[in-house]
Amino acid sequence: MTDSTPRPTILMINGPNLNLLGTREPAMYGSSSLDSIVDNLTLVASSGDPPVAIVAFQSNHEGELIDFLQAEGPGASGAIVNAGALTHYSYAIRDALANLTIPIVEVHITNIHARESFRHHSVIADVVAGQIVGLGVVGYRLALEWHRDRISTTESREQ
Repeated sequence: MTDSTPRPTILMINGPNLNLLGTREPAMYGSSSLDSIVDNLTLVASSGDPPVAIVAFQSNHEGELIDFLQAEGPGASGAIVNAGALTHYSYAIRDALANLTIPIVEVHITNIHARESFRHHSVIADVVAGQIVGLGVVGYRLALEWHRDRISTTESREQ
């Protein structure tokens, strides 16, 4: 892929309260800010093979997340989604994700299955390719690597 060739785009969507990473319950969520996570993922994405672009978005508002998915999803190659608490009850987010034709990886910094019972169920689980839970912020990188492997495999089949 040359510099003039557009890079595949991976969306990184983060829901409510994830803007507080680094200060919100650091014993549970770690000390990395969302900005530093995005910066690191962007660096890894641009330097890998194949290089991909990250388009990150965070909102505490369900409608803004849906608007972003509807606007950016159709042109993207994939998505990494940490919907935060919306994971457990937002059928609107689930429906917006289901409407996309791109692969989606659900990421959670903590192990949602080992927390409060209301967090055990993900209403978006049935519309995503897979989940990465409980591995801390490295889950975002693992999701990126899965997307990169999938893109690489698709490109090699097309050649």
